[in-house]
Amino acid sequence: MNNDYIVEMLGITKEFPGIIANDNITLQLRRGEIHALLGENGAGKSTLMSVLFGLYKPEKGIIKKNGEQIEINDPNDATRYGIGMVHQHFKLVECFTVLENIILGMESTKFGFLKKKETRKRIVELSKKYGLDVDPDARIDEITVGMQQRTEILKMLYRNNEVLIFDEPTAVLTPQEIDELMHIMKNLAREGKSILFISHKLNEIMSVADRCSILRKGKYIGTVDIKDTTKEELSRMMVGREVKFEVEKKEAKPGECILKVEGLTVASKSHGNNAIKNISFEVRAGEIVCIAGIDGNGQSECVYALTGLEKATSGKVTLLSEDITHASVRKRSLCGMSHIPEDRHKYGLVLDFELQQNLVLQKYFEPRFQNHGFIKFDEVKKYADDLIEKFDVRSGQGAITKTRSMSGGNQQKAIIARELDKNPKLLVAVQPTRGLDVGAIEYIHKNLVEQRDKGNAVLLVSLELDEVMSVSDRILVMYEGEITGELDPKKTTPEELGLYMSGAKRNI
Repeated sequence: MNNDYIVEMLGITKEFPGIIANDNITLQLRRGEIHALLGENGAGKSTLMSVLFGLYKPEKGIIKKNGEQIEINDPNDATRYGIGMVHQHFKLVECFTVLENIILGMESTKFGFLKKKETRKRIVELSKKYGLDVDPDARIDEITVGMQQRTEILKMLYRNNEVLIFDEPTAVLTPQEIDELMHIMKNLAREGKSILFISHKLNEIMSVADRCSILRKGKYIGTVDIKDTTKEELSRMMVGREVKFEVEKKEAKPGECILKVEGLTVASKSHGNNAIKNISFEVRAGEIVCIAGIDGNGQSECVYALTGLEKATSGKVTLLSEDITHASVRKRSLCGMSHIPEDRHKYGLVLDFELQQNLVLQKYFEPRFQNHGFIKFDEVKKYADDLIEKFDVRSGQGAITKTRSMSGGNQQKAIIARELDKNPKLLVAVQPTRGLDVGAIEYIHKNLVEQRDKGNAVLLVSLELDEVMSVSDRILVMYEGEITGELDPKKTTPEELGLYMSGAKRNI
């Protein structure tokens, strides 16, 4: 019996309608190691981990724990075998506190009453031991995404899980929170936990993982030792071709002013102050302007006010010399604005609609797609098929796939296809590459630059410093609801940008 491996997944095959998500995959996790699972969007990484966690039952293959074959029929079985999972989209009850979420399903009671005092003591001890600062009494809907993630990790530790699965754990974190998470993962491994880490951020894998297994289009490509490989080699195994990490673009040639923002103020929903305080800026044709900043400094509220999702308290927004400050979302769209939202599930897609329905959400009322109020389904399907091919949106059943069943990266591609196909005069792109693999990121950056070169204006909002530095022509830094700096990416450094983002420096 080989006791080197704590978990082995041997010959796992999992099929969905129209697609083999996992095709005879073998994965072996050693004790106390951080093992990365790398692959493009839709390569089958989350599916494989969901099989291990008992959310899916494979058609073929076996799972072993400590060399012995086990049956995992549901997540309760996984928990009994000491396997825990932090999902990409957290599974927390928003109106419960941190403590209530951690103990949910594992409550200690006496005479039917929760033993909260003892439980709280244990949670505080765990959070100190692993450096996971949380407030046990805070409600989930009132804390940051980073704190929600810590709650999910504590949930696993509270259940004494020894195998920890992290599914895209950094997709929603700020650079600072990512550094903290990497530190936490290393601590957990030192304490003897074994970690499976799904990611397509090569820098993170290089800095934290011991070994890495690569999947491509549902098949197992190979496993490598991180110390013996390079970023370029990993990306080649993952995408099957060379990937350019540098964004190729010519000098920008800014033209007329497309978007003009004057004295914009937006109230905050979470506290008494304004989220956006009297900001003014312009975006011109043929340039990419990037709003940079640490998450929660007003970028979201600024975008909501520009795109019509929230009302501005005061100020004026002009698009192509038309005042759109109080215009509806559809009016803004018809005036030439496209919006790639930061929360694709909340604002980007109707998840229970088919892919083709999502692709015509902003066009279904045009004569091409309807006749006297009746949808022309053939036209919708034809249009959707064209976009799916042009933007390489991968889905099991093509245009009629339920959008909810698609991988996160392909959901993102569907939004980008819909928004870019309108050939917008102004593209507002918020975190457009969040949760995407290197191949898809390269593709989206190319599309943003193409929009710029066509003479359209692009307003990019990003938390990724690399993206800010390489894609933008001009950087506006937002700190506590104000624009505190305007920088030229060719003349600044990530370190200087970081000082502006943290409020230590300002030039406006």
